[in-house]
Amino acid sequence: MKSRIKTFSLKTLLAATAIAALPFSPAFAGGQYGTWNDGSSWSGGAGQTNSQSGSGSQIINGQVNLNTNWSNLNGSFDTVGGDLVGQGAAAGNMIDITTMNNTRVQNNQIVGPQSNIGSNINMDANNVWGGVGISNQVLCNGASVSTDPTLTAVRSNQECHATDPYSSIKTNITNIAGDAVIQGSSLGNSFEADSNAPNFPIMSKQLNNSGVVSNVQANMFNVGGSVGLSSSAIGNTSQIIHYNTN
Repeated sequence: MKSRIKTFSLKTLLAATAIAALPFSPAFAGGQYGTWNDGSSWSGGAGQTNSQSGSGSQIINGQVNLNTNWSNLNGSFDTVGGDLVGQGAAAGNMIDITTMNNTRVQNNQIVGPQSNIGSNINMDANNVWGGVGISNQVLCNGASVSTDPTLTAVRSNQECHATDPYSSIKTNITNIAGDAVIQGSSLGNSFEADSNAPNFPIMSKQLNNSGVVSNVQANMFNVGGSVGLSSSAIGNTSQIIHYNTN
């Protein structure tokens, strides 16, 4: 059995994997594994529907976010004996699915046009004996599926209509003995799936209709270690891993 660590980490948000838009095979597009409708329903092949029970896991997830999700983190620190870490996050809809059997997943996540999703970090640090790490992550829709069965079938629809998934970091860092690392990221839709199932059909639709913004403003002086800065704004990202089943 494979080992896994599933999180919506900075690596997930910063390392976007592009998936080419290829035609679906007949078996997936309307045969053995069912048909796609409008993202809110699907019907299975051979007369099966998503309402029918069967062996394994039948997972139907519907998430709709219509309001504001906002996080503010403000801090000022002087003379710290160890490390200093600040973390901010804001998200509209998220789901993490882990199973050990045959699994069929229908995922539908929508963030409405009146939603504001954002996170602000304003943080100053002076005289820190260790290192300083500041990270800020903003996500409109996130879905992760990880399974160990014979069959995994996933249909995922993600729509981000938010005004602006927005990430902002403003920091002044002086007199640091260790490293200083600042990472900001903003993302519309994120989908991840991994499985060692011999049968692993996936249909994923991602629509981003929002402005995705990430701002990092950092002033640093007298840093004893290394300095790292990163900022990313990504509309849609998918990562699919199919382990060797031989």
